[in-house]
Amino acid sequence: MGATPAEIPGAFALYFLIPTPELPMLEQVRPRDLTQWFANATAKGAPVVLDVREPHELQLASIKPQGFALLSIPMGVVPLRLTELDPQQPIACLCHHGGRSMQVTQFLLSRGFEHVANIAGGINAWSAELDPAIPRY
Repeated sequence: MGATPAEIPGAFALYFLIPTPELPMLEQVRPRDLTQWFANATAKGAPVVLDVREPHELQLASIKPQGFALLSIPMGVVPLRLTELDPQQPIACLCHHGGRSMQVTQFLLSRGFEHVANIAGGINAWSAELDPAIPRY
C-alpha cells in the first residue's frame, strides 16, 4: 500500500493537483464579506481565521482577531497539526494573496471539514478592503 500525499515530505501542494469531484465546492470570501460569512456560520461554532503564512510573514503583517479566533499554522505543517482544528467549526483560511490558503481550504474539505472558506486575495486584500494600517508586502 502506497503513502498518501500528506505522508510524503514536500508533497503537500501536489495533493491538490489530484481531481476530487466528490468534494464540496470551495467557497471564496472577500475580506469585506467575512463578517457576514462568520455571521452565517456562527451557528456552527465560534469562527476561526486560520493564517497559513510562514512565521517571517506574520512579522511583516498580521490581522487582529475581532469577532473570531486567530490561529497560525504554516501551510506545510497543517497536515501534521490537523488535530488542532475542529471539523465542525467555521474556518476561513488566510495567506498572502489567497493561493496557499485556497490549497489548505481544499485540503480541509477533503478531510471532512464542512464550514471552510478561502479568504480571497489574502492579507493583501484585507489591507486594501478592511484595514489599510496592515502593511502590504
